Amino acid sequence: MVAASFAHVRAWVFDLDNTLYPPSARLFAQIEVRMTAYVARALGVTEAEADRLRGHYWAQYGTTLSGLMAEHGVEPGPYLAEVHDIDFSALSPDPHLAARIMALPGRKIVYTNGDGAYAAKVLAARGLTGAFDAVYGVEHAGFLPKPEQAAFEAVFALDGLSPTEGAMFEDDPRNLMVPHLMGMRTVLVGPEALAQDHIHHHTDDLAGFLARLG
Repeated sequence: MVAASFAHVRAWVFDLDNTLYPPSARLFAQIEVRMTAYVARALGVTEAEADRLRGHYWAQYGTTLSGLMAEHGVEPGPYLAEVHDIDFSALSPDPHLAARIMALPGRKIVYTNGDGAYAAKVLAARGLTGAFDAVYGVEHAGFLPKPEQAAFEAVFALDGLSPTEGAMFEDDPRNLMVPHLMGMRTVLVGPEALAQDHIHHHTDDLAGFLARLG
């Protein structure tokens, strides 16, 4: 029974993008366009090369920003503000999801590789602002991104969260590896993926899955 495997959980950690809103909203498609433009301008390369570098840095460093910081000394603040300056009209409030999150026993937090200001706008557009006790962005981990273990450790320490009493909900399988190693229950949110040992559960309906835990 699914509910029994979450009986010990008192800390519920949710990723933001494509986890707390459906991928069909395509917010990240907007962000990717802005990231490519930023990389092209900052590094003086063509748009095609900037797009290649964006993907390369994401794969090697966890985020494009981390690659830019590590290899080019790019300042994170202006970058984060620019790439997240997007249109949120594709999002709509989800009172059912909000109710399910608020009904969970214990502490509920958001942890994203975006920044806190962007996360606040997404949550407001989804009607989820009041559903969480705290929101953590990449800045709270010293700009270290998921999937780095040090990033998770920094945010969890800041929150006072005990991983062995926690559950992590994510759309990116690689970002569930460290939470699993830390003793968390792991839930992949989104399209079906190949079975992986570090993923305990999978759902393409977050609100429906949370309803099964009550």
